[in-house]
Amino acid sequence: MGSYARPSPVGRRGARALLLTLLAGVLAVIASLSAPPPALAAESTLGAAAAQSGRYFGVAVAANRLSDATYVSIAAREFNSVTAENEMKIDATQPQRGQFNFQAADRVYNWAVQNGKEVRGHTLAWHSQQPGWMQSLSGSALRQAMIDHINGVMSHYRGKIAQWDVVNEAFADGSSGARRDSNLQRTGNDWIEAAFRAARAADPSAKLCYNDYNVEDWTWAKTQAMYAMVRDFKQRGVPIDCVGFQSHFNSGSPYNSNFRTTLQNFAALGVDVAVTELDIQGAPSSTYASVVNDCLAVSRCLGVTVWGVRDSDSWRSEHTPLLFYNDGSKKPAYTAVLNALNGGSTTPPADGETIRGVGSGRCLDVPGSTADGTQVQLWDCHSGANQQWTYTGAGELRGYGDKCLDAAGTGNGATVQIYSCWGGDNQKWRLNSDGSIVGVQSGLCLDAVGAPPPTAPGSSSTPARTVPTSAGPAPDATHGVPVATTAATGTAWAERQPVSRPRRVGGPCPPRTVPDRGGDLSGLGCEVGSVRTLRARTAPPRACCESASVHPKVGAVEAGQLAQGRLGPDAAQGVREPRAPVLVG
Repeated sequence: MGSYARPSPVGRRGARALLLTLLAGVLAVIASLSAPPPALAAESTLGAAAAQSGRYFGVAVAANRLSDATYVSIAAREFNSVTAENEMKIDATQPQRGQFNFQAADRVYNWAVQNGKEVRGHTLAWHSQQPGWMQSLSGSALRQAMIDHINGVMSHYRGKIAQWDVVNEAFADGSSGARRDSNLQRTGNDWIEAAFRAARAADPSAKLCYNDYNVEDWTWAKTQAMYAMVRDFKQRGVPIDCVGFQSHFNSGSPYNSNFRTTLQNFAALGVDVAVTELDIQGAPSSTYASVVNDCLAVSRCLGVTVWGVRDSDSWRSEHTPLLFYNDGSKKPAYTAVLNALNGGSTTPPADGETIRGVGSGRCLDVPGSTADGTQVQLWDCHSGANQQWTYTGAGELRGYGDKCLDAAGTGNGATVQIYSCWGGDNQKWRLNSDGSIVGVQSGLCLDAVGAPPPTAPGSSSTPARTVPTSAGPAPDATHGVPVATTAATGTAWAERQPVSRPRRVGGPCPPRTVPDRGGDLSGLGCEVGSVRTLRARTAPPRACCESASVHPKVGAVEAGQLAQGRLGPDAAQGVREPRAPVLVG
């Protein structure tokens, strides 16, 4: 969807290094004090409030409005994610076959990154807003043109876009549940699959999404047809990472409270979900709050994007559907959304608290060094600074003041370490009500898995224990077991107490781009048994280290998911300098 309106049809729209991993096993974080830790301080902007739970609150931005001071002021202040309203669509980026034009798209992208916002790409394959040359093609020629377009656009933004709406609006309105009769559909029923496979090859680091409208109501045929397609793709290994729900609610397509069920059911297939183009006729406060709370209730909901800044900027301005009046002042719906976002994150540990694994009874610990790249582990709980963690409003787990819990990759089993805080999504964590801790970038859970690594110089002299990964657990097997990221449901951290910070050992490694998904990672959410790591697109230079370890107390592979905390103490070496925005053009 974009600012190009179309008819609204009826019914529409001191120890051993811990490797933090997402694996099978259970570590839960529960309050160990008689009184619960204090809640997060309320944030004053939508983006900052959403970040408390590891999500984004974004906005569609139009290049031709970036000269409007009021528009720019609101967009810069309130949102932490940007979608180009029309500038990345087919007609804008390839007006003549083989001649790409990114001038307008780059203007939106560069403004976003210069203002500290992530960017969603919208959209690569769509029946609408095709340039004339594409409309004149059919059959294999059109199929190849679609693939060439995907390659051209994604290559230009390779490693720079968080999520791409690869295919947009491929299902028909109404009760048939059929595919839309478009020129792309007539190239063969496998055209959507072909688009996703081409997109994965073009940029392995981007989340690949399917995006549609009138799919929010779980009972609708269109919703069920989209669900069947996503389920089929996941079963067959077609690379789809997320589903976007446009959420254009109006009198012909009203909000239904079963939207939360819809989000939950899609997330259960092993994909992330997002509200991608939200606007609500009349901007009722209660409905806006309900949509936001629906997202907050689903751990795999990445965030919410509203389709415009002020009512006057909306593609349906006559519906007055947005959060700001024409003059830029806030509507009551704005306050309702902000309140929902401020109340939507789980209570983090207070400053100086530990994070204790439920199954092991041990604490998240930074072993022996505060240097960047030190992996974290599980260790006997104590009051040392290397087990103290603070959860920040930005979604970071901080230790020693300036060190953040950091995911060194985006695949299952990726190392979890401490690193100088730099604001990347690979250093942001979402705290779930079940005690699990999920990486914002990867959607994977913090987990304890594997055998403890050998004793590093300066660490505890307690001998390492081998922890079987398939046979039964070794005695006291959780001591020093690596912690990593995986997809494991039910993985949780049992107690909040002073916890040491994870660290990593090893030499520096060159900058690298880590694929978003590698191999078969189709498991759902944080699902026991599947391993995933926090997502880190185009990771900045960081130290390479052996896998950190967690000490699962009961079991060879015991998952422990962190929700909050601080990472290790003295990171005297290898401090990573702040990364400057990468612009395009």
